[in-house]
Amino acid sequence: MSVPELVTVTVDGTEVQVPKGSGVVETALAAGIEIPVFCYEPRLGPPVGACRMCLCEVEGMPKMQTACTMTAQDGMIVHTALTSAKAAEAQNSTLEFILVNHPLDCPVCDKGGECPLQDLTFRYGPGATRMFFPKRTLEKPIPVSPTIALDRERCILCYRCTRFSETVAEDMQLVALNRGAQSVIATFEDEPYRGAFSGNVIELCPVGALTSTQYRFEARPWEIQNVPTVCGMCPVGCNIAATLREGKVRRILSRNHPEVDEGWLCDKGRFAFSHLYAPDRVKDPLLRRGPQVLAPVPWNEALDEAERLLRSAGTHIVSALSGTETVEQAYALAKLLRQGLGAHSALMPEVENARALDGFRRPLSAIRDADVIVVFEHEPLAERAPIVDLWVRTARRQGAEILYELDEDRVRSAERAVLIWSGPDGERELAGHAERLGVWGAFYVPRASNARGVCEAWAAASDEEEPEAPDPIRLLVISGDEALANDDVRALAETAEHVLVIAMFDRPARGFADVLLPGTSYLERDGTYVNLEGRLQRLRRASLPPAPDELGWLSKLGERFGVAISPFAPVEFDELSTLIYDGLSFGDIGEQAPLAPRRPSGEAIAAPNGRPSAPAVAGLRLVTYRPLFSGPAVERVPELQFQRPDPVLELSAADAQARGIEPGDEVEIRANDTSVRLRARLSRKLAAGTVRAAEEHARGLGHDVVLVKR
Repeated sequence: MSVPELVTVTVDGTEVQVPKGSGVVETALAAGIEIPVFCYEPRLGPPVGACRMCLCEVEGMPKMQTACTMTAQDGMIVHTALTSAKAAEAQNSTLEFILVNHPLDCPVCDKGGECPLQDLTFRYGPGATRMFFPKRTLEKPIPVSPTIALDRERCILCYRCTRFSETVAEDMQLVALNRGAQSVIATFEDEPYRGAFSGNVIELCPVGALTSTQYRFEARPWEIQNVPTVCGMCPVGCNIAATLREGKVRRILSRNHPEVDEGWLCDKGRFAFSHLYAPDRVKDPLLRRGPQVLAPVPWNEALDEAERLLRSAGTHIVSALSGTETVEQAYALAKLLRQGLGAHSALMPEVENARALDGFRRPLSAIRDADVIVVFEHEPLAERAPIVDLWVRTARRQGAEILYELDEDRVRSAERAVLIWSGPDGERELAGHAERLGVWGAFYVPRASNARGVCEAWAAASDEEEPEAPDPIRLLVISGDEALANDDVRALAETAEHVLVIAMFDRPARGFADVLLPGTSYLERDGTYVNLEGRLQRLRRASLPPAPDELGWLSKLGERFGVAISPFAPVEFDELSTLIYDGLSFGDIGEQAPLAPRRPSGEAIAAPNGRPSAPAVAGLRLVTYRPLFSGPAVERVPELQFQRPDPVLELSAADAQARGIEPGDEVEIRANDTSVRLRARLSRKLAAGTVRAAEEHARGLGHDVVLVKR
């Protein structure tokens, strides 16, 4: 790696050496001097110098300069407001101008106490106002979307939000209308801001112009605590902070981990927390008391019945796991069922070999630096792991070539080639491609948030191989609401003699559960998750669940079978860590966990290509996917219902041309004596012969379908 050329810059009399091309704002920080900013945010791309707050004096230049737009040059001498009267006057004038029409909302503004404008006004602004005319007032709040409210009169036109929409999310939905003093932030035609990352503009806003409708007037900064934890809504494992007031989660903030999420957070992770307080939340154990009737019972009675079902089933037990359990919960459940009752079959969450890609392990941020990226997008990457899609977009903007079909020559010739598999049943195939082509990095994207960790923990609980699924199934154990929502698991539940369910919500299980034990959310757990990189991260309990957590009652149940299960996550983790995590201590997993070093991969299966050959024009293969804004949590958050997917069918340009289909045409899909009508959308990410739709719009069709234009 080449050593960067250094230049010498003097800031307020302090000489400092920085890499050539560094921004003057960062150069000043290296000298221990802060230059105040509003519009400047390095993650948004090149600075625009919109707010003028960073004006400083540079020797040899006749006018004041914006520090954010300048780069460090050798011999440059910079004077900030600390040493230059002209710079101090410029900063005071800038703040005075910003505050001319800014309302005195601080006592009621959600940003009050956390507001950069407040802070900089106290530190740099004039002590008194010279303006005595009425301030301009505007309509407020304006609903940007069901999750975001806009107070236009607070806006200082820093353009952080519009730049995010344009250059990061690339949804182009937030724009600045009009000119000069009449400029306002708006969406096109006042349509709701709809996108996977819209909530990031709330955190980017340096004033209280863009606020969360969920958090609006809910708390003040001196009343809250922020608990650092990890999001459990997808396999990325974004670092978050859960804001608590009076023991309840009130909002979710991003917590920048530069290798994982770069401080961005999708709307599902940001807004879906309110499912914790859904009215149909299970708070007590439930037992079957008749058709469609589950009645609450004391814990001792529920555990007695669970013990009876487990003992009577013997080894004729099948478990279905969600992949959202913590590592410790999965290990405890596996010990109970595999050690206490003998080996039995389990349905695991889409991970064939959790260590198959360890030899190609890299942080997600490595995607940004790739030359060539091949995305095997069997299911939309943006729906499975939106932050990964954001990293791919960043790489494309930096010149990377994005392929959706495997071109071995391009991959072999690239210095930094990355493979990404988005879809089920592909980990071993992806490992085969990676091994054969010698790529720089490879990522398998499972559907579940802790799929890797659950599979590792389950396998570590016993050395015995699991047998085939028993016939009959005397007891089906369903762990988690995501498994409960799976059609295959529900079909299995209809054939099982008895069903034991662990879930947060009872409605989906009322028809077949014999015992339902209350489950918890990732925000209510202590423990660990393993994300799609293989990064072990720490969950911290932000809110107390309405019932004992899974480790507590698993410990009680384990005693009845002679299996030692601790009710405390650190104890279970330390036991498991000696088996698979090199003895790492639970307490050593910090707030920003590092990525473990690469290890030799296990046996991989080579695959000739990543896409099926195209079938005849008459028939097509339908791929269905679970949309990002779906699932048990999202269904219970009214503010996210507008994000539900449109009824569209994606198809390749070749398939559309062969059938005379134009974008937006109504098409009919037929299979199994069932037909569905959807709108056509062309996608360059799909191979000819494959069409794709959301699960909820294509139920009952199967995989082989016929498509006709209506």
